Amino acid sequence: LPGTRLRRRSRLRGGPVSAASRRLGYVADALAQVGDGGLFFLAILRALPASLRYLGETVRQIWFVGAMSLTIIVTCGLFVGMVLGLQLYHTLSIFGGTGALGTVVALSLYRELGPVVTALLFAGRAGTSITAEIGLMRATDQLAAMEMMAVDPMAYVVSPRFLAGIVAMPLLACVFNSLGSAGAHVVGVTWLGLDNGTFWSNMTANVELWDDVLNGVWKSAAFGAVVTLIATFQGYTTPPTSEGVAYATTRTVVASSILTLALDFILTAFLM
Repeated sequence: LPGTRLRRRSRLRGGPVSAASRRLGYVADALAQVGDGGLFFLAILRALPASLRYLGETVRQIWFVGAMSLTIIVTCGLFVGMVLGLQLYHTLSIFGGTGALGTVVALSLYRELGPVVTALLFAGRAGTSITAEIGLMRATDQLAAMEMMAVDPMAYVVSPRFLAGIVAMPLLACVFNSLGSAGAHVVGVTWLGLDNGTFWSNMTANVELWDDVLNGVWKSAAFGAVVTLIATFQGYTTPPTSEGVAYATTRTVVASSILTLALDFILTAFLM
């Protein structure tokens, strides 16, 4: 736990732990976690060439984190698009610009909402599954057994899941964007009576492939790398107990959500 080492050291010396010392312990433990995560990322990169021998495992993980997440991605993408269409239609009607509904919805989805919301859903569904699976492998000594059989767990367990997250996230973001656009079309055209040609023509005329669509793809790939890195790190380093696995899955969701939003701001600043 954060600050545990500092509190234990203070008890051995016979003195109470002050508030400033406790905060210093939290900061030190957080920095230690960041450093350990960086070293873990370097270990994954070092194991990537060896993981190419386990291509079947990588494909299986792409199916597990990608195809098995389609239900929540499709459902949430459709409803997010419908909400965007409803809210933006009434906002644009104030200025007489309802014809730009398709453009505004598409730009909102492709640039920001699609990659970010997909990453948050991906962290909640696939990230926690990865953490729990690797954590249970640690708790049941499967990782130690692999090492005894001269099988590198980083190459066979961690790296395929890391690659699967990078590959699956852009595909899931594209599905989310497509369903979001369809949901906005249902609300704007079918329900509110906006002209179908106006909706699609304005969207295709103002949305750029390189500046809008591909920027969202790069973002989603970066988010996939971050989420799977956190998920595999938390699962690989968790204490081998049921309580440790439970805490690791919680930390995966919290850390992935915070870092996704922070990274989104940094990437948007550079890409804009």
